[in-house]
Amino acid sequence: MSKVYLVGAGPGDPELITVKALKCIQKADVILYDRLVNEELLKEAKQEADLIFCGKHPKFHILKQETINSLIVKYARQGKIVTRLKGGDPYVFGRGAEEAEAAARHGIPFEVVPGITSGIAAPAYADIPVTHRELGSSFAVVAGHRCKSNHKEIDWRSLAQNIDTLAIYMGVSNLSYICEQLLKNEKSADTPVAVIQQGTTTEQRVVTGRISNIVTIVEKDKIENPAMIIIGEVVRFREKIDVLKNSWNMEAGLKEA
Repeated sequence: MSKVYLVGAGPGDPELITVKALKCIQKADVILYDRLVNEELLKEAKQEADLIFCGKHPKFHILKQETINSLIVKYARQGKIVTRLKGGDPYVFGRGAEEAEAAARHGIPFEVVPGITSGIAAPAYADIPVTHRELGSSFAVVAGHRCKSNHKEIDWRSLAQNIDTLAIYMGVSNLSYICEQLLKNEKSADTPVAVIQQGTTTEQRVVTGRISNIVTIVEKDKIENPAMIIIGEVVRFREKIDVLKNSWNMEAGLKEA
């Protein structure tokens, strides 16, 4: 019997995929996968499964969303098990809701399999908690850019004044504008910022700074997408952990000597 699984593959480290998501890969007849999915996971697919790349680069999409929706419906109508494999979580800036709507509109049974999203995982791998009892009790996930059809501006005032930690997706190319909007809405220029490129993978790179200088740092270090931007006092925790790690390493070195 045909069924569509909208599956979150996690943030990049293949070991962070859920057991249920892995089973969806293993039993699929067709897998439509995105650019940010670790291709190691595709080795779990059946040998006879059809693998279809649906990657989306900034400003360039291999397949349009409407085409992806059509393929999901097409293969499901052929009686196949379809796994739509997406980086992170399918409902966090993944357009999974549009794919669920397409399946439902055509009477195709579907199931959403949540995944670990980069807004939490990437900072965790960088020793940054998105919440902390002393440093931040609230956090928001924010799109760093809006789709062309959405003309409503992000409520930067509420984000700047009412939220402790901001996890900003797809925002590196708009970082200057983001910082400008936060400063315009009275966020302190000294607020710590971390930018995490290729979070949770072996290629992870992290730079830190303040709202006042992070754009210069990112440009100097040539940080590029995919990257998460974390803004808030919780970024200071990384510095604290680094000090403690260095202290332990020095102590261990002295003992060995």
